[in-house]
Amino acid sequence: MFPLRDVIPSRTTPVVTILIIVLNVLAFFYEQSFDQQGLEVFLRTWGFVPAVFAWPTIFTSMFLHGGLWHLAGNMWSFWIFGDNVEDRLGHGRYVVFYLLCGVVAAVAHALSEPGSPVPTIGASGAIAGIMGAYFVLYPRSRVLTLIFLVFYIDVVEIPAVVFLGFWFLMQLVSGVGALADATGQAAGGIAFWAHIAGFVGGAALVKLFARPVENEWWDKQVQSE
Repeated sequence: MFPLRDVIPSRTTPVVTILIIVLNVLAFFYEQSFDQQGLEVFLRTWGFVPAVFAWPTIFTSMFLHGGLWHLAGNMWSFWIFGDNVEDRLGHGRYVVFYLLCGVVAAVAHALSEPGSPVPTIGASGAIAGIMGAYFVLYPRSRVLTLIFLVFYIDVVEIPAVVFLGFWFLMQLVSGVGALADATGQAAGGIAFWAHIAGFVGGAALVKLFARPVENEWWDKQVQSE
């Protein structure tokens, strides 16, 4: 399943979401200025390494990506779900919430692989927190989704709770599988427990940050349909 967009229009310009996307893209272009050896040194310096726990790298690692598709996939999901969460939280609280979700995700990854010398990079954990927040704030929303099933291709509207719930279930299954793996390594180098913790953290914390009356317009619109 590939999300194309959600059905809730933004009421305000999502300036923070746009700024974070721009910073991620600029950081990626900067990464491309290194040769292979220089890039490895750069990522080990600014990526988050569980075996050498350093708080500053938790934040710098959120803006680094391992490839174009890694960047594009993260930023696309962030754009779809982030604007409405920013609407509800307000710009300032949204920044704090985003970074906090990233911290929760990084700490969870460090606990799942405490001795790993491999640098972890990417905004996935923080974005998972935004998806968890969307799951709680907009359960009656729908996600326009491109479906691939062998030779069957279609675009359908899927309830947000179903789309995000399925995504979370896949992360959970993969995370448990990684723990059970004798090597202790996540499949494909993906930090599934960072995704899981980010999503749960975002879902659990969002009501502390949300402005309580900001999305009544959406609830009323759904009820009137």
